[in-house]
This record gives sequence, C-alpha cells and structure tokens, in this order.
Amino acid sequence: MNPATDLTLKPERAGRPAVTPRGAAGTARTGRPRAGRSGWAAFLLLTAPMLIGLGVFKYVAIGWSFLLSLSDARGTIGLGHWVGLENYRTLLSDQAFRDSLVQILLFTAFIVPVTFAASLGLALLVHRIRRGRALFRTTFLIPAAVSYVAASLLWKMSLFNGLPAGIANTIGGWFGAEPVAWLQTTSPPLYWIVLVTLRLWLQVGFYMVLFLAGLQTIPKELYEAAALDGATGRRLLGRITLPMLRNTSVAVLMLLFIAAFQAFDEFYNLFNSGQSGTGTAPVRTPLVHLYNTAMGSQDYGLGSAGAFVLTALVVGVTLIQGRFTGFGRSGE
Repeated sequence: MNPATDLTLKPERAGRPAVTPRGAAGTARTGRPRAGRSGWAAFLLLTAPMLIGLGVFKYVAIGWSFLLSLSDARGTIGLGHWVGLENYRTLLSDQAFRDSLVQILLFTAFIVPVTFAASLGLALLVHRIRRGRALFRTTFLIPAAVSYVAASLLWKMSLFNGLPAGIANTIGGWFGAEPVAWLQTTSPPLYWIVLVTLRLWLQVGFYMVLFLAGLQTIPKELYEAAALDGATGRRLLGRITLPMLRNTSVAVLMLLFIAAFQAFDEFYNLFNSGQSGTGTAPVRTPLVHLYNTAMGSQDYGLGSAGAFVLTALVVGVTLIQGRFTGFGRSGE
C-alpha cells in the first residue's frame, strides 16, 4: 500500500474527520452572542426599576425643584409665573432665615468637635480592649440604627419631659435639684442639653466604628519601634496614632459637617406641638425654616430656593474644609 494513501485514510479509519463540520462551528459562534444578549437583557430587567425610580424621584425631582425656585409657585407645584432670582433675593433678605443660618453655624461649631472627640476617645478605649471588643463595638453602634424621630420622641416624652417623674428630673432629685422644664427653659437655654445629648447618642457609635477601622490599619511595628525608643502614652498618640489617622479624621470631620447642616428631625420633633408646628420653637435650623415655608405657607418656590441655597452652603463649607485639610490630594 502506498504510504501517502495510508496516511490519508488513517483519520477516516479512526472515525475522526479532519475538518470540523460547518454546522457545529456555526452553532458555537452564534451561541456566544445569544448568551451575551440574554445577559444584557437580564441585567436591564433587574436594574430598570431602580434606574427609573432613581431618575424620576431624584434627578427629575431636583430639576423640577430648581425650576420651581425660579417661579412664583404658591399653593402649587406647577410651573408658570417665572420670577427669576426673586425668590433667592427674598429668602436672603428674610431675617428669620438668616437667624436660622447663624443658629446652625453655632450648633455646628459646637457639635462637630464634641462628637469628633467623643468618637475618637471611645474608639481608643475600645481598641485597647482585647476581649469582648466585638460586644462593645456592637453595643455602641446600635443607637446609629435608631430612627431620629423615635429617638427624639424618647428624649422628649421620657428622658427630658419636664415632669417630676421624668428620668432626668428623677436623677436630679436624688441630688436635691428641683424639676426642670428642659425644652421650655430658655434662660439658661437648657434645651441645648437635650439636643446635644440626643445627637451624641445617635452619632458617636457610628463614627467610633470608623475610627476603629482606621486604628486597625496602623502597623503594630510602629508602636513596637517607638516603645523601644521609650515612647509611651501621649507621645505614641501624638507621634503615631493621630498622624496615621489623618485620612480617617478628615473624612469623619467632613461627614460631621454635612450631618450638622442637615439637622432637621430632632429640632422639628422636639419642639413640635401639634397644630402649632414649630412657631414657638426657641431654635430653628434652616431645614426646619424651609419646611415651614414650603409645607406651612405653601410657598414651594421660596422653599425650593432655600434648598439650593443650603446645598450651596454645604458644598462650599465642604470644599473649604477639603482645601485646608488636603482631602483628596494625591499622595495623601
């Protein structure tokens, strides 16, 4: 037998064709695009409700609110009578709104450093605990999951209700103090004790966890090397811990500033007295003032303008803080 002929017949004898059939190759090639199209279809089907809801209830709402801020929208959210920047000029000339800005600035200047220091101190204490750290971390974090409305009602109706049987007055009575109407006493302004303790209880645990995460990223070798050089206590805190927590500290400060300017729930619910609203409240935040303007006076154009003014203020303060702290700078 001819060797060439023998080589040609060997694949046929073994039952293995030398050439792949076109039909099989075509099926392999056309199967991939079909699988890709079905994957994209499933992706769009699953994400479409979220994307539509996000677009309609967030971005469309923001755009509509901006258009309302440029129109005279009293008693309606429909567009029609355009007034340009008149709502902004009216709002900035309103003494009540300017007073609310001053009050929120004072509140921010106090609550931000206090919350920052309390969170950092608590994180340092919990971080030094070797056993039961998870228990303490969870215990302090639980208040962060509580609604601001529920916590405000608890503070108002139970802890600082002004009655002799209230928890705060009961504890004060053990030391001979007279019952105090905490929320109604304006001289001295004891209502600030209610506001500050409420916000600290709600926020300290959350920021403590952020600091704990930052502390766990500090290499132990740094402390060991510093200990060999005789550094202890405050020197370790000032030379290693705080510098290594710089990025975490800047992020926490930024979140605290934003949260302080957005204060609403506790101020509204603590001083809300039913139908009278917050008209007699001793302190108002800009959001409370804008809520009363939009929902109470039904002036949606003026309320929308105030929302954008407050947004610009928050963005401006955040950018200034980022400028001074170097947040987001390359190499930080």
